[in-house]
Amino acid sequence: MAAKVQYDAVEVGQELPSADYQVRRVNLVMYAGASGDLNPIHWNERFAKQVGLPDVIAHGMFTMAQAGRYVTDWAGDPGAVVDYGVRFSAMVVVPDDDQGATITVSGVVEEKLEDKRVVVALTARSGDAKVLSRARAVVQLA
Repeated sequence: MAAKVQYDAVEVGQELPSADYQVRRVNLVMYAGASGDLNPIHWNERFAKQVGLPDVIAHGMFTMAQAGRYVTDWAGDPGAVVDYGVRFSAMVVVPDDDQGATITVSGVVEEKLEDKRVVVALTARSGDAKVLSRARAVVQLA
């Protein structure tokens, strides 16, 4: 598989369309099982509140994965992401209802590098909170 986005077709400052990712409790339970992170703050409302959280919260790495998914969907190839890093800046609170929470991810081409690589700066929000900061991906384009 190769990236579908052409290096010559992107410019520094180009904004990428945003995408919404729904997060429900069932997603967190599935992620807990797959990742081995069974901390009850990610699935047990009573426990989460006992330790001072407003409600169940998404795993930080789950949130990071949604932003990574955003980049790979844009590039058209999961292997196109050659470097990726974030800092966690706020929690994604996931209520126990049919809506859950929404993580909205957007990006902007921050820099064009040699060898057809670009740096994409990412913004991830849930509600009014910026949940990732310093989120950057280096992407190998076609």
